[in-house]
Amino acid sequence: MYNELTQDKDFRALAARVAKIEGKPLETLLESVARGHSVIPVNKNRKIAAVCGIGAGLSTKINVNLGTSPDKINLTTELKKIDLAVELKADAVMDLSLGGDLRKIRRAIIKESPLPLGTVPVYEAAMRVQKKRGSFLKMETNDLFEVLEDQAADGVDFFTIHCGINRRSLDVFLKSRRVLDIVSRGGAILVNWMKKTGKENPFFEHFDRVLDIARRFRITLSLGDGMRPGCIADATDASQIAELKELGLLAQRARKAGVQVLIEGPGHVPLDQIRKNMELEKKICNGAPFYVLGPLVTDVGAGYDHITGAIGGALAAYYGADFLCYLTPAEHVRHPSLEDTRQGIVASKIAAHAADIAKGLKGASDWDRRISEARKNRDWDKQIRCAIDPKRARKYKASSRPKAKGVCTMCGEFCSIKLIDTCLTKKA
Repeated sequence: MYNELTQDKDFRALAARVAKIEGKPLETLLESVARGHSVIPVNKNRKIAAVCGIGAGLSTKINVNLGTSPDKINLTTELKKIDLAVELKADAVMDLSLGGDLRKIRRAIIKESPLPLGTVPVYEAAMRVQKKRGSFLKMETNDLFEVLEDQAADGVDFFTIHCGINRRSLDVFLKSRRVLDIVSRGGAILVNWMKKTGKENPFFEHFDRVLDIARRFRITLSLGDGMRPGCIADATDASQIAELKELGLLAQRARKAGVQVLIEGPGHVPLDQIRKNMELEKKICNGAPFYVLGPLVTDVGAGYDHITGAIGGALAAYYGADFLCYLTPAEHVRHPSLEDTRQGIVASKIAAHAADIAKGLKGASDWDRRISEARKNRDWDKQIRCAIDPKRARKYKASSRPKAKGVCTMCGEFCSIKLIDTCLTKKA
């Protein structure tokens, strides 16, 4: 089973790189892409160093959000976050900038990033209109599509498009009794605009126009979850499912048009509902790759949401999520610092790797085997090099020096590994 995309020479070359990384036959990967079960997000205008595949049978990938806010406009810091993402082996980044010269910032991030880059185009459209006309509520359809064209030409690899919010799903939301209404920034912008103008969501009404841009530039569409639950009380409610059903229908249209599609998902979900959420998406969206924010398994983790998100992310990936959006300790309380970004990436990487081990992904546990053998041999240099964050592990080891050799200050001379090693050596 092939389509025009998977027969394209340039795309097949990209797929061959992914297949080699994943240890998969090229034709198997291409068939998965053609079926809509996997995606390889790379804009045709962009040469990318770290191409990655997301989807069925592939290793779980993670995304790093970055970008300015109206209160924090420091491009240098945001570019350093890209360096962190590369250092810690993240798979993609998203520019969610809302402050400063958004076009200049986006182009600088594209130039700096060797990873696939995503955006939420409605942000820039809203900011442009706000600046020109005083309110994003004065936005017109062409304002949105001008931004799509600009970002596509610049080389953005995947767009988050909130096209599942339409009159049908909005009606379900308006009749709901949610605790926390809408927490998606893009979703909130569009709902406000729809309520003000009485018009249909342009991304939904003109979805064929979105598909045309995506097809011309080989952009992957990440169909956004504008009604994702923002607290566990709202998880898996009627609004969330109504939007998901719309996304499933739109995903079918995208596949027929030869456009790659991801589906975005929650959000805040208690542990006992994670499996159900993953299975619902795969059923409703015909196996499309699932991109989840966390999910956070409790609402009380402010300051520690990289942990609540990693707990949910590990379980979500085990049950079928393909792409985890990281969360930092700063989630819900402030714009993330470089240290917040480091902690968020590491937590999400741990979640993704833990899920790959549990799924029995070929080669996933080899990394763990290497570090375990280094621990047995008390080879501290190798153990640190095998750590998910070698810089942090080396810093910790150096900060507390033991009296005895070959051990750490947790156990000192009573190191269990050393004791057993000595015991068995003597027996021999």
